[in-house]
Order: sequence, then C-alpha cells, then structure tokens
Amino acid sequence: MGNVYEQEIYQKALKAKEASRTLAKASSAVKDKVLMAIADSLVKSTGAILEANEVDVQAGREKGLSRALIDRLLLTSDRVHDMAEGLRVLASLPDPVGEVISMWLRPNGLQIGQVRVPLGVVGMIYEARPNVTVDAAGLCFKTGNAVVLRGSSDAINSNVAIARIIAGAADRCGIPADAIQLIENTEREAIGNLLKMDQFIDVIIPRGGAGLIKFVIENATIPVIQTGVGNCHTYVDGEADRKMAEEIVINAKCHRPGVCNAMETMLVDKKIAAEFLPAVAEKLRQNGVEIRGCEQTRELVPWVTLAVEEDWGTEYLDLILAVKIVEDFDEALEHIYKYGTGHSEAIVTDNYTKSRRFLNEVDAATVYVNASTRFTDGFQYGFGAEIGISTQKLHARGPMGLKELTTIKYIVYGEGQTRK
Repeated sequence: MGNVYEQEIYQKALKAKEASRTLAKASSAVKDKVLMAIADSLVKSTGAILEANEVDVQAGREKGLSRALIDRLLLTSDRVHDMAEGLRVLASLPDPVGEVISMWLRPNGLQIGQVRVPLGVVGMIYEARPNVTVDAAGLCFKTGNAVVLRGSSDAINSNVAIARIIAGAADRCGIPADAIQLIENTEREAIGNLLKMDQFIDVIIPRGGAGLIKFVIENATIPVIQTGVGNCHTYVDGEADRKMAEEIVINAKCHRPGVCNAMETMLVDKKIAAEFLPAVAEKLRQNGVEIRGCEQTRELVPWVTLAVEEDWGTEYLDLILAVKIVEDFDEALEHIYKYGTGHSEAIVTDNYTKSRRFLNEVDAATVYVNASTRFTDGFQYGFGAEIGISTQKLHARGPMGLKELTTIKYIVYGEGQTRK
C-alpha cells in the first residue's frame, strides 16, 4: 500500500463497501430506527458537540475566516436540534428502496420491471459545514448506502464528534458502524487518494466552492455529481410590487449570506430603479451589506463601489452584493444566461407573461417567481434533508433527497423462455 493517506482511505473505503452489503438489505423499520436513534443521540450529546465545535470556530476566527464562513461553521443548540429534527423527518418519509417504478409484459411472456436500489457507497467531500455530516449520513442510511465523508480541516473536531455519535447509534441498532467512515486526515493529498477509490466508492459528491468542485471533477476516477456553486440572481422587474421585492431581496442576501442559495447579484429594471434602488440599498447597508454596482447604480446611490467585470461572476458567500440596472426583461435574461451557474434564479413581478417566460427560459435547477432564493433547500422542499444541490442535468438536479440517492435495476420474470 502507498502513502499514509492512501492506507487510511483504502481501509475505510473497504470497510464502507463491506458494510454497504448489510445496509442494502436492511428493512425500512430498521433504517428508521437508526435515524431516530441518531437524532436522540445528537440531542443528548449537544454539549460535547458544541464543545468540539467551539475549538473549530475559535481556530477559524484566528485563521481570519469571514463572518459568513464562521456562520456556516458555527453550531448552536438550536442548530443541533434542527439536525436531529431533519433526521426525524427523514424517518417519517417513504423508503424509496425496493419501489417498483414500472412493470410490463412482453409478447414472449417475460415480465420486466424497474426497481429502486441503493447506489452502494457514496463519497462526500465538503467544506466547513458540520451539519452536512449529519445530513449525508442520514440520507445515505435511509437509502441503504454506506458513506465515506471527508470534511475540511476547519470543521474537523466537530465532524469527528458527530461521526462517532452516528456510528455508535447505528451499531446499537444493528447497522454496522463501518457504514459511516470519516476521513480524519485533512491534507489535500488525502482528497486525491479518495478520488481514486473507484473499486469501493460508487459516486462522489463534492459540496463546496468552485475550486473544490473543479479539483474533484478533474481528478476523480469515480462518477461525480456536481453541486452547489451558486451565483444566484434576483431580477426586480419594472412591474414588481416594491414592498415584496424589498423583503425578498433583504432575505435572499442577508438571511445567511454564506450559503450557496443566497443572492449574489440583484438586477433592477430601469423603469423602477430611481424609486426602488436608493431605499433598498440603504436597508442593505444597514444590514452590513457592501454593494458593488454599475455606473447607473452609482448615479442613484453614490456611496456604492463601482463593480468590475469579475463581480458579475463571483459567488461571494459574504455580505457583498453586485447590483446592475438593466434596460428590460430581455437584458436581465441575457445577464443571467451569461453569468448564472444554474443554481437558483428569481424574478419579482406582477406580470404573468413575464413570470411564465422567466420560468420557461431561465436554465437553472430552481427558478422562482416572487420568492427568495433561500428556499432552495432539501428540508424546505419536504425532503427532510439534502445531500447537496445538483447543478448538473444527468441523474439528479436541484436539492438531492432520497430518490436521487438510488439507482434502478431491471428485474425479469420468466417461465423458461430462451432467445431465438
């Protein structure tokens, strides 16, 4: 065996593969029992989780992480309880494994069907969001998949504490603790080794910034589901309800700016810019938002920083917002087409025709009319949780819940038929 990183990853990926055989056969009742047990264990262990998380948060502050990134890393008692509640919701949802999608009879008497089955072993590579450890394990267990997790160094103490709690709860319920594996080595080389374990891992899901996703795509020998880069836009149309638009914009930018479904660019129709922009810009400033705007925006709001070309394509993940005044609806569509990342796009308008055109013509995983982009989330969609938000078009798109963590196999019933 090669270097120390490869040894750890090989052994853990092998154990996950072996555990996946047991997990794939587990009944829905057993899997739901595991999820409920994990939820209870998380709540009971809140103190230990927060203690580990405080070490990560303090290290992040010393490292100079932004407020938004600290917010992504931070766990509180309420957030731990929310993670547990997400698992309870998962337990209440139908189990997709074993679902017969369709069945048909051929003229030769063969009965052919499609049945949902687990993917096998899911590899997750993610950045400083310890809640992903819980979401990924919960979704994978519910769908009969083992999981190999590799979080970032920023959240290592939180992830270790959470993974041990999950493994212990699973073991007590008769599911192998090896069904969840956390790669504790945080060196970048470890990611490269993980991406080559195609003999054990069936799919890799990277969840993080553009740099991480690019690295995974370029280096993996395992199929990759791309997730998450969110240069999300909100277009305030000339026929928008001003008060509604203001509330949506403030929520989309300020609620949690460090997440992928936060608004990064606001487009404003020139017909209402003079009336709408100065007031909403001031409210954004009161919420700590730095605005980088076009020349027309600066004419209306002089304190705004002049935007450069790079700003239109940037996922800030921070309290920074690019603002552009557009000539009309069509220019807004062109801007989104040029700079969007296929994540979440929104229009605020009272014009039915424009809303329908926006829904039909904007190419993104989620398209909104008169709502905040912050709703692109598995829990908000009723999935219990999500393993990521896919921005690609093959196999899965948008928030990935239970069905997206399954594949199909064909089952064929015969009575001695042979092919002629």
